This record gives sequence, structure tokens and C-alpha cells, in this order.
Amino acid sequence: MDLKGKTIGFGLTGSHCTYAEVQPAMEELMKLGARVVPILSYTVQSTTTRFAEADEWVAKIESITGETAIKSIPEAEPLGPSKLLDVMLIAPCTGNSLAKLANAMNESPVLMAAKSTLRNDRPVVISISTNDGLGLNAVNVGRLLATKNIFFVPFGQDDPWKKINSLVARNELIIPTLEHALEKKQLQPMVVEKWRDLQA
Repeated sequence: MDLKGKTIGFGLTGSHCTYAEVQPAMEELMKLGARVVPILSYTVQSTTTRFAEADEWVAKIESITGETAIKSIPEAEPLGPSKLLDVMLIAPCTGNSLAKLANAMNESPVLMAAKSTLRNDRPVVISISTNDGLGLNAVNVGRLLATKNIFFVPFGQDDPWKKINSLVARNELIIPTLEHALEKKQLQPMVVEKWRDLQA
């Protein structure tokens, strides 16, 4: 499906090492003519790491999209009644946010936006980045896989020997996953090799 003219919620949660991987997708969506509405978890807004200053990253996102980021639950709540979003993307989606979404918890702007999108029978796309996807969070991955209107960017183990439970999405597949999700389809194959990227 053509993404031109679509309004896409781009939710970011606290997998700081993955931000550089999802930025190209944000830039590509703009080139394709989509409207991209950034929605930031409280961790993204407030946490400075070795990867970037918090304020610097927020400013970069707003510069790329030309939109003021949604930064609070009250700001995200109207996304439901307004039906603004055609599709919601969470990239990266941490294990913490994944678990909360799977258990219907709402503690951040990103989760509020996701639940608002689901209430409108519209797709939510998850680009997973978690160290315990095959550990304690495996049950939540399974629950979301079986949930209507939830779709996953294809993912795999990023380091099967040193981090045996870790799962990371192939973020270069964000665009085709969004296209499929808008047609209520899961991009296949969904479970792919990720670790080979490290050996290239």
C-alpha cells in the first residue's frame, strides 16, 4: 500500500542503542510523503546516554518530522477520538513497553497512542528490541502475536551465544511492514536471522 498521505504515529521507547537504526525509516517515511507524528516515552525524553543527549535526540526527531512530539499521556489520548493515525509504529519497542502493552497497561504517551489506535480497529506495528524476548517476555510476545491488529517488524536473535534471550527487529523492514499492516497483513517471514548481521 502506498504510504503517501498516510498519518503514521512513530512511537519511540527507551532502547537507546537502537535509535540510529530507526532514524532512516523516519526519514524514508517523510520522503514517501507520509505525515509522521512522533510520540516519545518519558524515558526517551529524559534519559541522556552515551548514544545521545536526551534534548538533542528530541530536537532531531522534531526536525526530521516537522512535528512537535507528543510527550504526555493527555497529549496522546485525543488520538483515539480524533482517529488521526492510520497506523501506529513503536520503534524501538523495549521489553518493558512490550510487556505493558500485552497486559493492557498504560503508563506512557507511546502506550496511550497504541491503545488509542487499537480502539479504532487500526494497526499497531512493533519493532522489538529486548534482551528477554525469549525469556520472561516470551509470554508477552506470544500474547501480542495473537492480538488483532498487532503486527511485528520481522525479528530474530541478535546474539544467540552471548545474549540467548535477546530479540531485535530488522529495522530496514519497517516500511514494508507498515505497508502490509495497513492491509491487515503480517509481513513474512516474521521470524528471521538477525545474528548474521553481526558477522558481516
